Amino acid sequence: MQGSSGFFIQFMRLAGPYWHSEDKAAIRKATLALIVLTIVQIAIAVIITEWSAALFDALEQHSMSGLLKQVGLLLLIFAASMTATALHLNVKRYLQIGWRDWLTKRVTGRWMIKGRHYQVTHIQTAEHDNPDGRIAEDVRIATENAIGLLHSLFYNLLLLISFTKILWTLSGVVKLDLGFIEIPIYGHLVWIALIYAAGASVLGWWIGQPLIKATDIKQTTEANFRYGLVKARENSQAIALIHGEASEKKHFSTLFQDIVGAYNRQTHAWTYILIFTSGYSVLSMAFPVLVSAPRYIWGTITLGALMQSVQAFRHMASALSWPVDNMAGVAQWRASADRVLSLVQALDDLEDEIVRPDPHRIVLEKTDQPVLRFENLCISRLDGIVCAANVNDEIKAGERVLIAGNAFTGSKLFKAIAGLWPWGTGRIQLPDDEYLFFMPPRPYLPTGTLREAICYPSACEDFSPSMLEDTLELAGLKELVEQLDQVDNWEKALPREQQQRLGVVRLLLQRPKWIFMEMAFDSLSSEDEVEMMKLISQKLPDAALLTISHEPKAEMFHQRRIVL
Repeated sequence: MQGSSGFFIQFMRLAGPYWHSEDKAAIRKATLALIVLTIVQIAIAVIITEWSAALFDALEQHSMSGLLKQVGLLLLIFAASMTATALHLNVKRYLQIGWRDWLTKRVTGRWMIKGRHYQVTHIQTAEHDNPDGRIAEDVRIATENAIGLLHSLFYNLLLLISFTKILWTLSGVVKLDLGFIEIPIYGHLVWIALIYAAGASVLGWWIGQPLIKATDIKQTTEANFRYGLVKARENSQAIALIHGEASEKKHFSTLFQDIVGAYNRQTHAWTYILIFTSGYSVLSMAFPVLVSAPRYIWGTITLGALMQSVQAFRHMASALSWPVDNMAGVAQWRASADRVLSLVQALDDLEDEIVRPDPHRIVLEKTDQPVLRFENLCISRLDGIVCAANVNDEIKAGERVLIAGNAFTGSKLFKAIAGLWPWGTGRIQLPDDEYLFFMPPRPYLPTGTLREAICYPSACEDFSPSMLEDTLELAGLKELVEQLDQVDNWEKALPREQQQRLGVVRLLLQRPKWIFMEMAFDSLSSEDEVEMMKLISQKLPDAALLTISHEPKAEMFHQRRIVL
């Protein structure tokens, strides 16, 4: 974990520009309103202490008119407090959700662009596991807790300034008689409160340090457990087919035992804080009364002044105790902010690695010619081992080429063409302004209506209903026409064979000029795969086609081969 100063600088560089964003006028007005409302709350707290002093003085004097006057003032204070509190809550939550929305879009924008969400999984720099949890949960905690903690800190600073002045005035002058000399002590209650709260804060902060690390570990284990459950849900059919439930339960148990260990570690750290804070809260209830009581007994202050001193002492001690009271919140915020910064750092490292001039990187270039050209192309693994070397070839528009040899190397070639695999050397020249359509073994079908899933990433309005229905029938999926407007998780609802046929439907709707098929029909029978290849050849006769397939009959639909 990095140092506090560097951490705060990095966090503000990432999240601070929210106040300079497009909606900066509204954001700054809301921030100013929050500051003003906080000042109003402090003013109300000061007025309440003065009201309390006047009330107890009226009680001490047995004054009914004084009591009734204070009841009337209480109604005004009551109304003002409720109004300020309600407005403050709404303004604070407006800033919290606004900041979270802005930062979520910023981090998601860095992650979900140009395949960075895929590429970042291959680098081993900053921690970036469970990016979904970091974006969904840690961004929330980092923004909401930051505003909550900053507001409470500002509130307590104002509280400290306001009640230090009040307590100083109420303290008067106390003379310390040493026998041979009397030493006047001004504002003795202030000094006692400072020593009392500062000592407690230092001790509490020291006791609470282990909680920060324990909270970070717990949040990481919780994210790992959630990820394990999500992964099992996404692959439930495969798990069921091979009867892997026992292994999954064992894996879940291991992940949850990590949570238990982290939970117990956090509980152990929290126990010391609670022991300290519970004792501190009991002492804080009685200590200010005991400190101020002698002056009341000696008759130097009224009952109202005593109660006002007690309240001022408590407010001042409370303000000085902010580090202790917010230990858990600071720990949780720090851990979440660290996780967000780690993901962003990993994306930064990835970007630096890709844009940095490096002879061991594949160069992608656009050309004004309708060709796909490989010049001295070498594809490597992350560890530097070469998968394919000295690939020199040119594929013209409309040409059909079968990628033979090692299918895994062929997959990396497709990723290199898509800009997802920069590791290697050489040059790839791409046809400029022409749509490259990739068909993986399983097409991505987002949750929603079947119509939206098929048309993805285009809008449904781009294709007429009759075109969509006719294409489904061509691909042998006529039975799905009635489900086009049904909402479901189609990756789970449909068998893999139907999903691969839907890939053909999407291809025929998009009608690209360059098609890259990677084991796109490996779930179909040999006859069905040949049928799909024939359909593509008939409907898209002018499209260039690069295919990775284990089907022997696929070669008849291609003009030549490239062996990797």
